[in-house]
Amino acid sequence: MSDVEPEPLADVAYGLFEHTLNKDLRDSGACLFELVENNNDFFETFNTIFTRFSVDYPQLADALITKFGSPDTIYRHIKDGEGVIPGKTTKMYWIVQDAPDISPDAIQDELAGKWLIFLPPEDVDDAWRKVRNATWKNELGISAKVSTAKPNPDSRDNMKVIYIYTPDWRDEDDVMRVRERLRELGFTDRIGYKRNIETFKGEYSQKGKRVTFYSA
Repeated sequence: MSDVEPEPLADVAYGLFEHTLNKDLRDSGACLFELVENNNDFFETFNTIFTRFSVDYPQLADALITKFGSPDTIYRHIKDGEGVIPGKTTKMYWIVQDAPDISPDAIQDELAGKWLIFLPPEDVDDAWRKVRNATWKNELGISAKVSTAKPNPDSRDNMKVIYIYTPDWRDEDDVMRVRERLRELGFTDRIGYKRNIETFKGEYSQKGKRVTFYSA
């Protein structure tokens, strides 16, 4: 990794560490966003996880320390909302919230698909809290993710997007159950559902071409 630019490497390292932090906290019965939003002090647990991360990925940990200076600084960034609140996240393009007992790889299954909610930046934080909380309570699908304040070169505009994944696009009853729960959460405008099949093929909506499988 010696020929990798320090800044991009630190961003990759940060994303991987947040993933590790989320997973290890979840395995212990805790939840990162609840700890942050309830203003709990979890530095001892955080430091234990960071130490283990440093052993497993020494070059990535070094990149984080080079960028941030110390684990304490990384912890303070997270406590301020980095990786938890979309509008305060500038180190990662996406925040992901898996449902309990769901493998993080489940959203990569070819049978999976997702409802897409597009929002202006000023509305995304409140919308994400609703979707995230419902996902954590097992009220929606297998996972959800949201685009953040980090400028994404692949974005076509400044709109933000929330994905709500279901495990099998063929299960219309489950897909529409999730859609109904989203309505109950306040997302009443018509939205589209895209299968991973189209995503993996690199197919995106454009004039005269529709790639959503369901619309409701």
